[in-house]
Amino acid sequence: MLLLAAGAVLALVLQSRHDGEREARNRSVAVAETFGRSLGLQEALKAPDPSEILQPLTEETRKRAGVDFIVVMDTRGIRYTHPQPDRIGERFVGTIEPSLAGRVHTESVEGPLGQEIQAVVPVTSADGEVVALVSAGLTVQNVSGVVERQLPVILGVSAAALAVATAGTALVARRLRRQTHGLGTLEMTRMYEHHDAVLHAVREGVLITDGDGRLLLANDEAKRLLGLPPDAEGRHVGQLPHLDQQMAGLLLSGREATDEVLSAGDRLLVVNQRPTKPHGQPEGSAVTIRDSTEMRVLTGRADAARRRLQLLYDAGIGIGTTLDVRRTAEELADVAVPRFADFVTVDLADQVLHGDEPTGTGADLRRTAVGGIRDDQPLYPRGKLIDFLPSTPQARGLGSGQAELVPDLSDAPGWYAQDPPVAQSIIDYGIHSLITAPLKARGVVLGLVNFWRMEKQEPFDDDDLSLAEELVARAAVSIDNARRYTREHTVAVALQRSLLPRGLPEHSAVEVAHYYLPAQSGVGGDWFDVIPLSGSRVALVVGDVVGHGLHAAATMGRLRTAVHNFSSLDLPPDELLSRLDDLVQRIDHNGEDGADADDDGMLGATCLYAVYDPVSRRCVMARAGHPPPLVVRPDGPVEIVQLPTGPPLGLGGMPFETAELVLTEGSQLVLYTDGLIEDRTRDIDEGLELLRSALSDHPDRHPEESCRAILDVLLPARARDDVALLVARTRTLGPDRVAEWDVPFEPSAVAAMRAVAAKKLDEWDLSALAFGTELILSELITNAIRYGSAPVRMRLLRDRTLTCEVSDASSTSPHLRYAATTDEGGRGLFLVAQLSQRWGTRYTSGGKVIWAEQALPGDSGEPEQELLGFFDIDEIDIDTV
Repeated sequence: MLLLAAGAVLALVLQSRHDGEREARNRSVAVAETFGRSLGLQEALKAPDPSEILQPLTEETRKRAGVDFIVVMDTRGIRYTHPQPDRIGERFVGTIEPSLAGRVHTESVEGPLGQEIQAVVPVTSADGEVVALVSAGLTVQNVSGVVERQLPVILGVSAAALAVATAGTALVARRLRRQTHGLGTLEMTRMYEHHDAVLHAVREGVLITDGDGRLLLANDEAKRLLGLPPDAEGRHVGQLPHLDQQMAGLLLSGREATDEVLSAGDRLLVVNQRPTKPHGQPEGSAVTIRDSTEMRVLTGRADAARRRLQLLYDAGIGIGTTLDVRRTAEELADVAVPRFADFVTVDLADQVLHGDEPTGTGADLRRTAVGGIRDDQPLYPRGKLIDFLPSTPQARGLGSGQAELVPDLSDAPGWYAQDPPVAQSIIDYGIHSLITAPLKARGVVLGLVNFWRMEKQEPFDDDDLSLAEELVARAAVSIDNARRYTREHTVAVALQRSLLPRGLPEHSAVEVAHYYLPAQSGVGGDWFDVIPLSGSRVALVVGDVVGHGLHAAATMGRLRTAVHNFSSLDLPPDELLSRLDDLVQRIDHNGEDGADADDDGMLGATCLYAVYDPVSRRCVMARAGHPPPLVVRPDGPVEIVQLPTGPPLGLGGMPFETAELVLTEGSQLVLYTDGLIEDRTRDIDEGLELLRSALSDHPDRHPEESCRAILDVLLPARARDDVALLVARTRTLGPDRVAEWDVPFEPSAVAAMRAVAAKKLDEWDLSALAFGTELILSELITNAIRYGSAPVRMRLLRDRTLTCEVSDASSTSPHLRYAATTDEGGRGLFLVAQLSQRWGTRYTSGGKVIWAEQALPGDSGEPEQELLGFFDIDEIDIDTV
């Protein structure tokens, strides 16, 4: 009713609006035509000032006609009249072309008075020529006012109709609620449907009788149990055929009965009877009947189902306890024997054992697990590679992906043809029934499981087949998880091994030994490095990335690469860790804001960075959340370096601090990760003490021996975390291999420095490098004097290479550039780069050092011969160079 009333109101409003607009158009046309044909109009148009005559006439006519405006205009649309006198003389707003052609035109326009509905009619002379135009009209506001005045009437009538309908509906609903006890039609329908569904669906018979012994209701189960005819309802209980007399007597008695057992043919029925009192007086009985014979069968089935569920539950918690493929297969055999089968064999594809997906079907299956109630069974042994023939149920199951049941092995020629001698021995052993079920996960067949029965005389049945399929399906998921873990672990180990150093470089500064052990639960992000630096120095690095798996290994590779790059800048340890910390923060920030939601950032990492100088025997180190190193002195004491603790990488906000040690030659630096000293059975302090004791009393041991001694004491049987260990025994670069001079701060000192350098090279039997060394030193010393500041020092190091170093107190670093053919300078560092293997700049607290390394004669060809091909030696004046 509400929708109908709303629709009616809307229709009336729209109709009223339409009628109002139509009336406005008709009135406008009538007024305009009447005024256009009025006497004296054409004479007034010919007057010198038509507006003076027509303006009063149009206003009086407009008011009497009930329109909002009458406008007289010439054929160009220039107004002679208008309700607003200031509009006279302006161009008419509207379309006049149809009226100039002699037609009446109506339209709705936005005029001076607002939205207007107007009509334009022509004023014609006696000969039919259009001499003027007349327009009359009303504003939309006035037209809408008519509709709005009609709205109260429309709304009042609609409200009255709704009130009457609402009152009628309320009266009808009240009467219905009283008659249905407050239940609506939906509730009554639902109650009837539920009553009917429950009555005929329950597994108990239900009877209702009246006080005269007449059967009022019997559900389907009662009719089945008592053998009642379809038309039993409405008949007297004593007249029902096939009804047991004992049951009929109970129904007619009307007495209460609780769980009375009555026989009805070959059934034992449990009967409950209660009198019904709908109006306070006994008027009949309600009876329920339960078949205890079927309950016994159902109890047996429930026991079997309970055992089945218990087996599946045990399989869920007993299979897949480890991520080892072989162990998971053995767990499947252990769960199934002896509760389901007497013997179980598990055959897996070789690819599965190595973590790959199988590529074949029936071939290349290797017996992985064998379990049974006896050990002398004749089945194929563990480890045998089996190729099943196409006639066998195993091959058919592998091809179809469906389990197969062989009730009688002695009557299975296809299975027997696989290996007749072995098959006959199996039959003679007493094994008589088989279920073979393929291990299938994600649509891929990984292998198969064979269930063999011997002690029970009954063969496997379809229920056993269904249970075997469920059991194997659960095991297949665990085996596939173990296979995928094996593959991921193999890939992660390969990635980690590729990112770790395969062999540490030989170095004159230290003699190193190292050990690395990935965690059993998955590879992690521990790493170590020995990085050669300029000036025969060496950097020792140990780091640890939080977490395990591919991401941790990849993160380790990123950090190790970053440390290599930063170390090439010859940064101090604290500055290098600061830059590494900034890098980790930047990567983490990019991981949060980037589009890749799977990128977990850096996870967190720790690092220890130490730089050892064999000339000064000084070791400068800093750490970022990493365990402190140990130093074994040559005279015996073992000490934990009191190194300031910095925050782990990625936290930011705190500076890193360095510690400097002077190490006697032969001292051992021991760097490690927390996986070595931490264990679930001991804390870090106890681990550090064990590490200290393992290094005590043997200061002269080789680093390899120190490694073995540490691992014997601290290495756990099953490592939960990666273990990285680096032992470095220090060496020194003696005075016989180091030469150092102060350089006067004047250009004339260059020649003298070249001379002393050449003399030193003669002493070291390195005269072959004299020419290149003189060129290098000339350029480096000249640059230091010209662009640097005093003091300037020159140093030569004879190690695996010849290193030339020039230091000054300026922090300005030179840059290599390529000079044009017309430039007089700019080729010095280019020559240094060409004559040396490596060159670079490192900054110190007092300035900078520019260094260049040359290969010793015989190490990398004949640099002097290459130099002769570059220059015409006879034409070069070394002093001018």
